[in-house]
Amino acid sequence: MSAAAMPTLYLVDASMYVFRAWHSMPDEFHDADGWPTNAVHGFARFLLELLERERPTHIAIAFDEALDSCFRNALYPAYKANRDPAPPELKRQFAWCKALCRAVGLATLAHSDYEADDLIGSAAHRARPGGFRSVIVSADKDLSQLLHAQDEQYDFARGVRWGADGVKARHGVHAHQIADYLALTGDAVDNIPGITGIGPKSAAVLLAHFESLDALLARIDEVPFLRLRGAAGMAIRLREQREHALLWRQLTSIPLDAPLPDGDFARGRGDEAELAALSDWIGFGPLTRKRLAEAAGLPAA
Repeated sequence: MSAAAMPTLYLVDASMYVFRAWHSMPDEFHDADGWPTNAVHGFARFLLELLERERPTHIAIAFDEALDSCFRNALYPAYKANRDPAPPELKRQFAWCKALCRAVGLATLAHSDYEADDLIGSAAHRARPGGFRSVIVSADKDLSQLLHAQDEQYDFARGVRWGADGVKARHGVHAHQIADYLALTGDAVDNIPGITGIGPKSAAVLLAHFESLDALLARIDEVPFLRLRGAAGMAIRLREQREHALLWRQLTSIPLDAPLPDGDFARGRGDEAELAALSDWIGFGPLTRKRLAEAAGLPAA
């Protein structure tokens, strides 16, 4: 079946767009208590543009609540330890963004043990037997590992989309190799070291030859004979850091069995009273209120 003929589930990596709004929107918006709401205003603008442009029938918005309680922290305490904690002004706005999604009638995903990526992956996996393809709204390269034949990833800010076949042109490896690739190269954003001396080009060459990290580690003796600069040294380091490589792969792999709410994430009718109260509290203007009401399937205020 062609992608155009398949029902589509949109899965939004909310944190990326809340952070983007926090950093890009002027600090001139405040709620009724005087707290900043610039990130909420920016996120609402993004959300409305997405809903009006794509008109999804099924959509879920995934939020990160597992900032230091994720299962990955138990495996590797230094996971994401390089990140400064979100200030109270931003944490408060994350809560408002989630409340806004619910008031508009959109399903939200969040869990104390799993990150947004894990919830997105699990939702995409659960929807496939029902004939759904997924459009993952995020620029995060980690999420490319989730793409199957008819799926897409959508960098909304740049207006760029790609499917599983487009991952290699972007990252040098196939979609199903992304977790292995990041285990080798590391991921500075998440504080994952990777294997010493193996960068993106070397990792791509190794995975092109061996197909997977498991095969690479099983056949390390072949590495020195590859036409790859520093191959002999890479073989030594892979042998020395084998257990680390497997741990990094656990951190970079997105599980498909995270707990999810029931349902198929069909877009619902919003809550008129809740949306009005939120709009008053956050200070949305008349045009934003009108657009939110339309997105929620409610009469314009």
